Amino acid sequence: MVGFKNRYMVMEVFLDPNRDLLAVDPIIITQFNVSKAIKDSLLENFGECGLASSLGSFQVKYVNPITKLCIIRASREEYQKVWSATTMVRSIGNCPVLFNLLDLSGSIKACKNAALKCDELKFEQHKLVVGANLTAEVNQQMQNCLEKIKTLEH
Repeated sequence: MVGFKNRYMVMEVFLDPNRDLLAVDPIIITQFNVSKAIKDSLLENFGECGLASSLGSFQVKYVNPITKLCIIRASREEYQKVWSATTMVRSIGNCPVLFNLLDLSGSIKACKNAALKCDELKFEQHKLVVGANLTAEVNQQMQNCLEKIKTLEH
């Protein structure tokens, strides 16, 4: 018997490109609102049947609200549909967004490694942009997110 095959996508979320980089984010990216935006896009672009076929293993496994990185799981048969629906998401709430695929893998282990590497690089970039305004709370929140990636399971 063959196990159920999934694909894992590491994606970055770009918030409104017209906003000031030092301004407070207009929306906090969470697993719930990313999942809802993708499901809405699946329904709009592929209909009820497309949404239903994709929901079998669809899950937003991880979201980092600081670096705007997320990991999305989809079945091997449906990942292209989920990927295209994610690409067609134009807003979360009332905030314009764009999704960019950084890595696609067939195992959670490979995905974790890619996400850790991307998260660390993006946080270093975030620290440079924010500079002296970086709070201990944000630093602790980032450490918690990195620990959460390391504990991801199927």
